[in-house]
Amino acid sequence: MPKTDIDTIDLKILARLQANARQSNTELSAAIGLSQSATLRRVRELEISGTLKGYVALVDAAALGLGVSVFVNVALERQVETALEEFESAIREWPEVMECHLMTGDADYLLRVVVADLPAYERFLFDRLTRISGIASIKSGFSLKQVTYRTALPMRAT
Repeated sequence: MPKTDIDTIDLKILARLQANARQSNTELSAAIGLSQSATLRRVRELEISGTLKGYVALVDAAALGLGVSVFVNVALERQVETALEEFESAIREWPEVMECHLMTGDADYLLRVVVADLPAYERFLFDRLTRISGIASIKSGFSLKQVTYRTALPMRAT
């Protein structure tokens, strides 16, 4: 369970790690003005509590030939627990699906899918997505340009 008693020092740690997760504990402690041992203890507490979920490398999708981002609205025929579970279980298995959100409004789910090109999206659509039973409609929107992309969450105070 994420830590609920996050103070300003924790926020400073999280902000610095979001900006550069590869910095050493020495660099991090100097930046936030805390001893190395206290900084390490706080980072470990944030990890154990689940507030700090992990560390990743951000890879340029275009460098891997994944130049097409598609936002997909999916409406199910019925919004019952078994249909939701079946859809979510299938979606979790597909690496092309970068995000999946259960939504309010006209669509039940909003997906962000990343693929190499239009034929790759067509294969994803017909070989995977349309094979899930209980889908009423699928509407795709193609991103023309990524205006902003953030991985760092906004901090209350840093």
